[in-house]
Amino acid sequence: MPDDDFGCTAWGRDWVRLAQPLRQTRPDPLLPRARKLARVGGVQVTIDGRTVRGVVQRGRNTSVACIEVAPMSRETIVGITGRLYGARPILTDEVHRAITEVGHPPAPILAGVDCSCPDGTGRCIHVLAVYYAMARRVDDDPRIALAIQDFFRVSSGSAQESTAASTQRWIALNALDPADYFTVSK
Repeated sequence: MPDDDFGCTAWGRDWVRLAQPLRQTRPDPLLPRARKLARVGGVQVTIDGRTVRGVVQRGRNTSVACIEVAPMSRETIVGITGRLYGARPILTDEVHRAITEVGHPPAPILAGVDCSCPDGTGRCIHVLAVYYAMARRVDDDPRIALAIQDFFRVSSGSAQESTAASTQRWIALNALDPADYFTVSK
């Protein structure tokens, strides 16, 4: 049975394919529950640069899933830019198909996946639910699919430095100086 809530556009289907890869040979029992979590609003997604952070509320438990997306290669950005016209191009399924046919698929490539739950596989229900929530957001605004891969930052010419420096998601507590955050009143 097709699930019409996620991946309505070719841009969103790229995120659904992260949860449901074509090479998967057997049913994954986590997928229906992950879709339900995303459908009923159990996932709050925030995007910070190339990092997707999803807070997944499941019953009384809350988990945080972080998905880092690799930046697009310069060659792919140039290939896609040649297919887009106007100041704010409309990203349709036809544009996606044309970009893919010339050898520059805009599908996200994952640089890292992390979840705060005890399941250490990287394909826990929380990560899958974030994939589905992102598919829905990308269906609503396909520009997110390119923005999360630094397409607009690099294509504007200002982010050659940003692709070289990856963002740090965690800070060790011993790296912080309490004096920077607290003052003693006299």
